Amino acid sequence: MRGLLVGRFQPFHRGHLAVARQIRQDRPGAPLLIGIGSAEESYTWKNPFTAGERFEMIARALDEAEVGRVEIVPIADIRRHALWVRYIEGLLPTFDRVYTNNPLTRLLFERSGYNVESPPLVDRRHLEGVRLRERLATDRGWKPLVPPAVARYLVTIGAPARLRVLRAGESRSSPETVP
Repeated sequence: MRGLLVGRFQPFHRGHLAVARQIRQDRPGAPLLIGIGSAEESYTWKNPFTAGERFEMIARALDEAEVGRVEIVPIADIRRHALWVRYIEGLLPTFDRVYTNNPLTRLLFERSGYNVESPPLVDRRHLEGVRLRERLATDRGWKPLVPPAVARYLVTIGAPARLRVLRAGESRSSPETVP
């Protein structure tokens, strides 16, 4: 049976890759589902990359690392926590275990009867999303923190420049002034 790894992957980094590898090692032969959360969000400081860009990052990194059978599925937020797990069950193939470090995601899946595991956090000091996005925005020291395929892709899409614009816009605007 499949396991489901849920995250926003903004961007996909070495810690995410380590978790995917560990899950595949612990569950050999079973496909891994990767759910790209907040798939409808993009071009904000918190969620700078589109679902398609995150899909590309994940697919390229896992392919380069030869992780094995993985199915990647974008998951939009429905803003109804009581219905979210049922929404995901209707969207994805069947799965029997969920991997997440998000407390709300854990709570919602556990309340629906799933086994939920919190994968070990890898180098959290450097691999926390907001810190990595800050490094991207300043174009300093971010490449070693992501898989090589992701680094190449982020350069191709102009990620450092995008993050600089988003960071500057976020610090100057309020929610009412953002288009």
